[in-house]
Amino acid sequence: MKKKRNIKSRLIVQLILLILIISSVSYISSIIFTRFDLTSEKRYTLSDETLDIIKNLDDIVYFKVYLEGDFPAGFKRLRRETKEILDEFRAYNKNIQYEFINPSAETDLQERNNTYRLLVQHGLNPTNLQVKTNSGMDQQVIFPGCIISYRDKELPVELLDAQLNTPPEAVLNNSIQSLEFKFANAIHKLSRKKKPTIAFIEGHGEFDEKDVYDVTQAFKQDFAVDRFRIDGQINALVKRRLVDTAKQDYRIEAKYAAIIIAGPDSAFSAKDRFIIDQYIMYGGKVLWLIDPMFASMDSIQNSEMTVAVEKPLDIQSQLFTYGAKLNNDLVTDIVSASIPLRTGQVGNKPRIDFFQWYYFPLVTPTSSHPIVRNLNAIKTQFVSSIDTTIGGVKKTVLLQTSPYSRTLKSPAVINLGILRQEPDERLYSGPRKNIAVLLEGNFLSDFRNRMPPEIAGNKEIGFKEVSKETEMIIVSDADIIRNQFHIPEGYPLPLGYDQYTRQTYGNKEFILNAMSYLVDGKGLIASRAKETRLRLLDKTKINNNKLLWQTINIVVPLLLIFILATLMIWSRKRKYSR
Repeated sequence: MKKKRNIKSRLIVQLILLILIISSVSYISSIIFTRFDLTSEKRYTLSDETLDIIKNLDDIVYFKVYLEGDFPAGFKRLRRETKEILDEFRAYNKNIQYEFINPSAETDLQERNNTYRLLVQHGLNPTNLQVKTNSGMDQQVIFPGCIISYRDKELPVELLDAQLNTPPEAVLNNSIQSLEFKFANAIHKLSRKKKPTIAFIEGHGEFDEKDVYDVTQAFKQDFAVDRFRIDGQINALVKRRLVDTAKQDYRIEAKYAAIIIAGPDSAFSAKDRFIIDQYIMYGGKVLWLIDPMFASMDSIQNSEMTVAVEKPLDIQSQLFTYGAKLNNDLVTDIVSASIPLRTGQVGNKPRIDFFQWYYFPLVTPTSSHPIVRNLNAIKTQFVSSIDTTIGGVKKTVLLQTSPYSRTLKSPAVINLGILRQEPDERLYSGPRKNIAVLLEGNFLSDFRNRMPPEIAGNKEIGFKEVSKETEMIIVSDADIIRNQFHIPEGYPLPLGYDQYTRQTYGNKEFILNAMSYLVDGKGLIASRAKETRLRLLDKTKINNNKLLWQTINIVVPLLLIFILATLMIWSRKRKYSR
């Protein structure tokens, strides 16, 4: 009897201790919040910049994710990973809320089509899936994206990153890798109280508003966008701010968060070049989109041949001082976009065929830099090569042509006749040519030893010989930012969309990422560099040993359960038989 009483007392004490331990752990965890990521690539560890954005939210951010339904395994994984990253966000701030919606749930066809139309109007693009059913193959429309709402603003986010010539498994994996950046970047844009101002520079034959209409509209979601003509105004790109009234002390700083110089075709005056130079010296960021050579498809519409010549921009020497040399050449590449040509007549209609045009290289980013990581192929037109100088600022090559490319020195003959013959692969032996470079650091002024006479005596200049820490991106193809126009109606098409081949390239994402990096810095966009390793099953081994793997998957777990149950029964029998 006494023995039973002691056992009962011990059990009560153990229960009380267990309750105390659980209560203590719960109390401590409510005060000290931590999470453990045991994955090898730290897939669930959010970057400091992402955490800072999430923790500072003071109102509800609502995610409507259109990834609900009966999907193939790959899209189920994308759905699962999307839910997990949102749960991770929510663990740090309860203002993150979400729901998963099936846009195809409506049985009425008209209502379903209205839903699809509404989603397209909100900026989400549909994807057609081939789904295997009992009766064969069936078409299924899905919208792999979400709409994020914050207060009175909303933003669409595409969850699937389309990439040419990339296996579906890799496309899904790359899409999963960029989820954190996409969501954090969208929240950052929606919750930002004031938009930074960027500007397109005019006055040197740069692209007009129609040429860059689509990317301008995309920019306006994140920035206040201006168009500005320098016209020799000393303070056009910088502003003087009074910091000490008594001493009349002024601070000079960049007026714009970044400027874009896209497609100039005439020379920059010494005064304008000096103004841009001093904007950079005071921390200004520049996206240079420069064509060193003049070449146009319009020139060969009536003739099979034309000649590409140098543009008189007078800006190359300044870029050389900063760290990049724009070469007066044209790059041709076997890996290139197609162009339509009339090859005959079928009845009353012209026959149109497509041919690879080696002067329009297709550039698939191979760099791991977050600006270009996992981007779709980028279409270029009459692009030149870039060399980097030794020493000075940090140089990162963002875009390169394929190994099957060559350069044609100025003056370069452009001839449609190359379409009628197979390329000589010995001529296209590489190496890869640089066409986009990121420069970061403290730049030397191109005018440190030669002040233009017309502004040498101006006291408002505040001339600076070495820049603050800043960045610039130089691309040797201006057409990379120019949208096409619909034929025959003439309205601007989305940047990167080719109406002839109906392919959408990664031009728009590249430009947006480049501007995001320049304006917002390397912090947030660095989360695009996160790598989630693709651990795929060997389909050949599975098919060759299907019965073996099925047996292992079914029998081994049952066998383990049987062994554990037997051990437990034997242990209990041995313990209580005493």
